[in-house]
Amino acid sequence: MSLKLSLESLEVLDAIARKGSFAAAAESLFRVPSAITYTVRKLEQDLGVTLFNRSGHRAELTEAGTELLQEGRHLLNAASELESRVKRVASGIETNLTIAINDLFSIEALYPTLHRFYTQNFGTRIKLLREVYGGSWDALISGRADISLGAPGDVPPGGGYNTKPILNLEFHYAVAPTHPLAKLAEPLQNKDIMRYRAISAADSSRHLTPRTSGILTGQDVLTVPNMQDKLQAHVAGLGVGYLPKKLAEQYAVSGMLVIKQVAEPKPEITSFLAWRSNGGKAQQWLLKELLQLNFEELLL
Repeated sequence: MSLKLSLESLEVLDAIARKGSFAAAAESLFRVPSAITYTVRKLEQDLGVTLFNRSGHRAELTEAGTELLQEGRHLLNAASELESRVKRVASGIETNLTIAINDLFSIEALYPTLHRFYTQNFGTRIKLLREVYGGSWDALISGRADISLGAPGDVPPGGGYNTKPILNLEFHYAVAPTHPLAKLAEPLQNKDIMRYRAISAADSSRHLTPRTSGILTGQDVLTVPNMQDKLQAHVAGLGVGYLPKKLAEQYAVSGMLVIKQVAEPKPEITSFLAWRSNGGKAQQWLLKELLQLNFEELLL
């Protein structure tokens, strides 16, 4: 298929519309007026339409010309952006970066960092993903993410990425005040816990084996999409289980949850900042900024 439109002809059309005449357009494009006239006539001939009303002193677009210019400017902008992106790639700046954020951490708390990132004018497009439990590792290893913030637990085997421990996560066993376990003597024994449904946030892994934690063998389980939904299921009295210390204590103070001591408490879990080893300049800038954050303040 042979295209009758060219970026050059669209640039000419845009210049005429902006400057108001063929002569002024020629001057702005550093070309002779006859070249501008030829380009327009050739385009009209190829398309089989009249683009300008030539009856007046000022070059006025016809309805067809107006439509072509409106859509053509989108193509010109896209072409200009493509040129810039190709140059950035050649200079070691990524066109896209994806950050996977574990559901125990606030996305909103990262917005100031992103504001500073955009002032650097890398031109890199950022995508944020919300991942649950082992999905934070899965996103990195599978290539869905370039940076993973808050990836918890054991680091999966394999290469191609770097890690840095950022936080030790603590958990409390929490139940609703109306739940039978709320009145039971402490510490709660596994045989008592087994009688009641556990609430679990579904691991978002697509390739790695999904992880679970704090669930006893044979225990009934209600699985929900993420930690926020798990929290609300606890508050509603639908089940029991571990919640991040900060969340559990916040809701315990308000009387919406009761923290219970258990005979076999869940150990602390190390949380990591992890990133792909082949990152460019934009990723390097982001990592430097992220490592300066107070990750305790990012916890939900």
